[in-house]
Formats: sequence, structure tokens, C-alpha cells
Amino acid sequence: MLSLIWFLFIGLVAGYLATWFMEAGRAGVLGMMLVGVLGSFIGGFVFRIFGFQAVGFPATLVSATVGAAICIAAIRYFGPKF
Repeated sequence: MLSLIWFLFIGLVAGYLATWFMEAGRAGVLGMMLVGVLGSFIGGFVFRIFGFQAVGFPATLVSATVGAAICIAAIRYFGPKF
């Protein structure tokens, strides 16, 4: 249970950092957490492709933030145009 809470916390922080870096506006807490959690999977996959493994809190946070930024960029590119 603690692992799930920790995973969601890292997702929330990574989502916040990614929306701040990408200037994605106001996504809300749930939106930032969703982008961060999805970004953690994307970031982990991308880091493994390049031969890196995120071990520890700082590396996991960087990996999730990079993945969340990739997720935001993909949403901007492939998402609906308003």
C-alpha cells in the first residue's frame, strides 16, 4: 500500500514539474497525477532504451518528469485542436 502511495506522489510531483516546464496551463491535481503516472511508464521505457535504469527517488523523479513532458508534447501534437 505504501508503494502505491509513493508511486502516486512521484506521479503528482512529476506531473507538476512537467506542466510547469512545458507551460501546459492548469491541469488540476488529478490531471497532473495522471500525466505524471503515465509519464513514469513512458520515462522508464525511454530510459531503458538508452541503457539507463532509474534507481532511487531523484532518478525516478527525473525519469517520470521526462516521460510526463513527452506525454504532454504528444497530447499537444496528436490531441484535439481547440
